[in-house]
Amino acid sequence: DMSNLSDLLPAGAGGKQVDFVASGTLASGQAVALKSDGAVVAITATGGDPTIGTPVVFDTADPNRMWACYDSTNSKVVVAYTELIVGNYGMAVVGTVSGDTISFGTPVIFVSGFADNKGITEGSGKIVIAFQNRGNSAYGTAIVGTVSGTSISFGTAVVFSTVNTSAFGVTWDSANSKIVIAYYPLSSVSKAIVGTISGTSISFGSAYSFSTENTY
Repeated sequence: DMSNLSDLLPAGAGGKQVDFVASGTLASGQAVALKSDGAVVAITATGGDPTIGTPVVFDTADPNRMWACYDSTNSKVVVAYTELIVGNYGMAVVGTVSGDTISFGTPVIFVSGFADNKGITEGSGKIVIAFQNRGNSAYGTAIVGTVSGTSISFGTAVVFSTVNTSAFGVTWDSANSKIVIAYYPLSSVSKAIVGTISGTSISFGSAYSFSTENTY
């Protein structure tokens, strides 16, 4: 049993030279691997260059401010964005990946107003979008979405910050089955808040400051 190269090398002055027996024919410069019986065998790379599929259009009304997440429960991709040509509405669309292609369902409005900065995450089979609702004083707002097939439906939007709020970071705490939103309320300090999903709704506890500075 030879687990180290030193087990194969002779001691003394010739310790840096050793002959191996090839397993098969080796070309000049061929990469090889050392087998446990002391023979060497040719190795070759597998796979190849990554492939990129063809881009697919999911909205032609100037989509902007896009964030996306993977819905592991339904094996779908959800994209949240702002549709600039049509009222700056907050929109979401469900994508299905197959190989190196993706197809989309019909975009759905989650707020009929200017949805600006936003963040999105998935947890326990639900999608949560936190966004700046410029149609309601730019308050920090969250909404729960449910994916079904190639579509998504939403509950009622809930305000969690009653000042001009932006810079959202959203994540799912799987250990406690909670949503955590980090955000920046204008003229204040950065904060975080915990949300609890119940059906298609979300409720929030008290906000906590986690920085004494603007971490926008």
